[in-house]
Amino acid sequence: MKLYDFSMAPNPRRVRIFLAEKGIEVETEQVDIPSGENIAPAFRAINPRALLPTLVLDDGTVIDESVAICRYFEELHPEPPLMGTDAKSKAVIESAQRHMEWDGLMPVADAFRNGNPAFADRAVSGTEGVPVIADLVDRGKSLAGRFYDSLNSTLGESEYVAGDSFSIADITAFCVVDFAKWVQIRAGDEHPHLQRWYAAVKARPSSGA
Repeated sequence: MKLYDFSMAPNPRRVRIFLAEKGIEVETEQVDIPSGENIAPAFRAINPRALLPTLVLDDGTVIDESVAICRYFEELHPEPPLMGTDAKSKAVIESAQRHMEWDGLMPVADAFRNGNPAFADRAVSGTEGVPVIADLVDRGKSLAGRFYDSLNSTLGESEYVAGDSFSIADITAFCVVDFAKWVQIRAGDEHPHLQRWYAAVKARPSSGA
């Protein structure tokens, strides 16, 4: 089994934190995204979608979506549970996890990729010949600001993103907040609950994964 990774990208980091929380060690190989190593023929032969992270199982099965990879390990190693324990908690966590992706990660990714010269013709992950759209930088930042306000409100009502227990939703949100710093978006004094939560998650050993 091997996990193809890029240490600076948020999606691979989500999987690394998940694995660290589980206490699971997996062989990894770095694939450099800014230089285009992920879209080169050698990596496309492993994963034609050219996306990271990519997990290759011992039988050759390729899994290339972060949450799908986490789901695989959750099924193999259910403790500690990070994706719910019953029908209700699983649904609540999955919903929150999707909110963190769609409302947070995607706008920040738009702001980052469309404002970074290294991705001038790779505005969409795993692609070539897709030009950036400059207007998406400001739109991404604006939506990320709304996301921070919403997340702060959520965390004013619960200890963690999806309730009283740490979950994959917190992992995604934590990676979004750190990723957003790359486009100069940070929680301010108007986000006390978000700041409280962020400090708690950063204190977890897994945060350095």
